[in-house]
Amino acid sequence: MKRASFADSIKPEHKRMSRLLGYCLTLSSVDAWLSFSLIARVRLSAIERGALAYALLKSLDRDTAEMTAAAVIGQGGDPLPPFLGGMDDARQWASWASPQELKAYALAAFEAMPPKDQAAFHRHISTMEVAA
Repeated sequence: MKRASFADSIKPEHKRMSRLLGYCLTLSSVDAWLSFSLIARVRLSAIERGALAYALLKSLDRDTAEMTAAAVIGQGGDPLPPFLGGMDDARQWASWASPQELKAYALAAFEAMPPKDQAAFHRHISTMEVAA
């Protein structure tokens, strides 16, 4: 009598994805990985894909994980010239920007201000309640 192995309990779609992962690792091409992404969307649940993405991002150092996630999610890019007045456009851009972009542009904008405006800005942000 044949003993059941753990491999016998693996779902067929998971076996196919495991094989596909091996193909992608062997081919190591952009097209192979894009195909993996498309096929994973069909064969794996959102929870399975999220768990896989989480595990892989956790395996990377912080900078690489952030760059990888930003490449998928997107970043704000350079701020666009203001269309009407500036604040609405600036807030819209800030809603798209990555944390690194927000920090870089905020510091650069502050440093570019004349001292009088820097002082006024400092007073303004000093009175704001900061979320912990």
